[in-house]
Amino acid sequence: MQPTRRISLVLALAAAAGIAFASPSTAADDYYQDALGKTGPELKAALHGIISTNTKLTYEQVWDGIRATDEDPANPANVVLLYSGRSQAKTANGGEVDDWNREHVWAKSHGDFGTAVGPGTDLHHLRAEDVSVNSTRGNKDFDAGGSPVGEAPGSSTDDDSFEPRDAVKGDVARMILYMAVRYDGTDGFADLEPNDAVDNGSKPNIGRLSVLLTWNTQDPPDAAEQRRNQVIHDRFQHNRNPFIDHPEWAASIYG
Repeated sequence: MQPTRRISLVLALAAAAGIAFASPSTAADDYYQDALGKTGPELKAALHGIISTNTKLTYEQVWDGIRATDEDPANPANVVLLYSGRSQAKTANGGEVDDWNREHVWAKSHGDFGTAVGPGTDLHHLRAEDVSVNSTRGNKDFDAGGSPVGEAPGSSTDDDSFEPRDAVKGDVARMILYMAVRYDGTDGFADLEPNDAVDNGSKPNIGRLSVLLTWNTQDPPDAAEQRRNQVIHDRFQHNRNPFIDHPEWAASIYG
């Protein structure tokens, strides 16, 4: 049975038994109260105000954060690597071949923020990834096409872009959009904005926006992404990625 049909059946049976369930977005909508009903630049500004009051981590604290946020639900001793999809021991982190390390999905050279507390340590775009795959991605923009990446089945790359596997394309898009809303040039860092280009170098831009918006639609948030958002909110930064809770806001702001 498809997940949507299964959920509908459970809700129907619950209703017949007189059991009421709150909408999964009810708590999140309380969090977004000041943004509801807004569109375009007004929505973006409201979301920035909501999510920018977060607790900030050091780069060292990010290790423990990722161990919690990227935990493999089938094996709590492991994390799942973003592009590779491989489940790997939480303790197998570092800089050696086949270790996992901290991948900045918004490449830290795009805006030159490095590992500074703030954009350089924000768990909403920091993910576990194989050291060599992280190196292959480097600071490339996101786009479709290229040659297969050996240790990341389903991912591909060329000289100026990287394409993640299908299961995380939407995740990548929503992380990029979060960063653009959260870091708007008002807190001492560059104004991060996606654009529809590749080969952005050190400019505070990442592309390709049209492709990212397509990925956001093609790969909607799944249970793992929603769990990750909740863990970051509850245990670490106390803020949320609005595009996971409301993926339709991507088109409202950037479409």
